[in-house]
Amino acid sequence: MTASRSRQVGRFAWRVGVLLLGLALAGGAHAEKLTVGVLKLASSGPVFLAQDLGYFREAGLEVEFKFFEAAQPVAVATVSGDLDVGVTGVTAGFYNLAGKGALKIIAAQAREEPGYRLVAVVASRKADEAGLKRLEDLPGHAAAVTQVGSTFHYSLGLLAERHGFDIGKVRVVPMQSVPNVVSAVKGSQVEAAILPATAATPLVNAGEARLLAWADETPWQVAVVFTSPKMIGTRRDALERFVAAYRRGTEAFREAFLAKAPDGRLVPGPQADRDLAIIARYTGQSAESVRGSIPYVDPQARLLVGDIHRQVRWYQGQKLVDPGVDPRGVLDLSFVPGHLDVPN
Repeated sequence: MTASRSRQVGRFAWRVGVLLLGLALAGGAHAEKLTVGVLKLASSGPVFLAQDLGYFREAGLEVEFKFFEAAQPVAVATVSGDLDVGVTGVTAGFYNLAGKGALKIIAAQAREEPGYRLVAVVASRKADEAGLKRLEDLPGHAAAVTQVGSTFHYSLGLLAERHGFDIGKVRVVPMQSVPNVVSAVKGSQVEAAILPATAATPLVNAGEARLLAWADETPWQVAVVFTSPKMIGTRRDALERFVAAYRRGTEAFREAFLAKAPDGRLVPGPQADRDLAIIARYTGQSAESVRGSIPYVDPQARLLVGDIHRQVRWYQGQKLVDPGVDPRGVLDLSFVPGHLDVPN
């Protein structure tokens, strides 16, 4: 065989090998499995896009979603080992577990940012008719959240500080899940509620609640990607590939939904309709409902680290987080470069 012919055969064999490897990875034959806990919310959009657009598969991962109706059970399931990764909001209960060394935050999910809709405060129809028209009217009324110490509780605390009312005079009613909060508003069991936009928008559009305010006037890091120290120690390579694929999802989310015109209007990207359909399928909402509840997610999945510190201090002030919890100890900033607002 001539040298030229030998090189041709070699190149052919190499191409066949690459093709076979690609087919094997595409078929999941050698994919490493990760179980991920998530809520059916538009804020989970980047992880849904990473799944449906094949980014996890291309990273050699087989990602299985387990769906929850509140954030705290995701943290508990990650500690127990039932989940490998959690992608949801940070709560007082999360910080207590992380403060004991059971969890680490490794990347950002959604955050409140002006002009984007993530969390809403609504009044029930009955309370609206009785005069509950403004956030400042909330003292003396009952407001539903999923859990005491939840992201919704913290959001209400920030709004109380901004609008100058005492959160201690609002009766915070834990309902354990988003669907339970929705039912309580519909049935006028509570006068107000703090809800994700994905759940609040249909209520308002149907005339079953009145929008009091969006929480985007108080920017903060609502949701994160987290895992256990054991996972970091034993399966770091898989986690790094997960975060890299997830960041492709956050970039796709940015391209589809987050661009703004000079006047502040959101400008949909060329793949917005496709990506809305993907998120709608996972959330069980209509595409139009999802369109009206798109939050901000940093395109590089960078954390607002300073806000993590602020959250821990606020929860400690409410006596919901152990005073010994150090916010620096709940973070592993090695997976995503360039995190934001790092305190001294």
